[in-house]
Amino acid sequence: MEIAHELIKMASVFCQVDVIKFQKRTNRELLSPQEYDRPHPNPHNSYGETYGQHREFLEFNVDQHRQLKEWCEQFEVEYSTSVWDLTAAKEMVQLSPHLLKVPSACNVDFEMAGFLCDSFSGEIHVSMGMSTRKEESKIVEFYDKKGRGKDLVIYACTSGYPVPFEDLGLYEIKRLIEEYGTTVKAVGFSGHHLGIAADIAALALGATVFERHFTLDRTWRGTDHAASLEPDGMRRLARNLKSVAKGLTYKSEEILPIEKVQREKLKRKVNG
Repeated sequence: MEIAHELIKMASVFCQVDVIKFQKRTNRELLSPQEYDRPHPNPHNSYGETYGQHREFLEFNVDQHRQLKEWCEQFEVEYSTSVWDLTAAKEMVQLSPHLLKVPSACNVDFEMAGFLCDSFSGEIHVSMGMSTRKEESKIVEFYDKKGRGKDLVIYACTSGYPVPFEDLGLYEIKRLIEEYGTTVKAVGFSGHHLGIAADIAALALGATVFERHFTLDRTWRGTDHAASLEPDGMRRLARNLKSVAKGLTYKSEEILPIEKVQREKLKRKVNG
């Protein structure tokens, strides 16, 4: 919790992000007994003798999430969380966040999706990593038939940690906009790559919501840290996205006021 508090403070005050998102899992529900009891596939990154113990060590309970939400409010940043199973979804809906996210791994869990549609009034964000186009269509159609299309934000995503640039598939953003842009609220980009250049390209391609993993130290133990941004990287990403977004427009006039002084001073051979 101390690390989480520092992450919230750093992301809000120093990095100037808009939303801080955590994770909520019910490990006994999410994992089979075999998955729960087997060793972590990378023992160096494990916080327990089994994968289940590792996941339990990292898990926050509902009261801790309530505290995380309060800290986010104190630092004037939006709290959210990804929900990985039905029990987690029921628990997090009680906190009434502005948005909840369904990770790529769970995007075809339609029992959980149905609960969110019926019981959660906020935005529902869904990542489309490791999904077929048939699954994508079924997901969007499900939320739309539930009357939640205009609350739905879908993310172009390649699920990997980290993802090499040749596997990012940034044009998938354009495709999702073309296929579902009139049905969903927005198309975002959930990146697990290195650096921040690809996010700016995603912005230019039409993404309007951006998700990146965040850490205080990329050398910490754990599989996600290598694909995460440290504070200065997140600060520069947030700054650059907001700055470039302002420039993605057409000129409001043929000759802008900022140009008129230069035109009078520098323009040559003007006729009429």
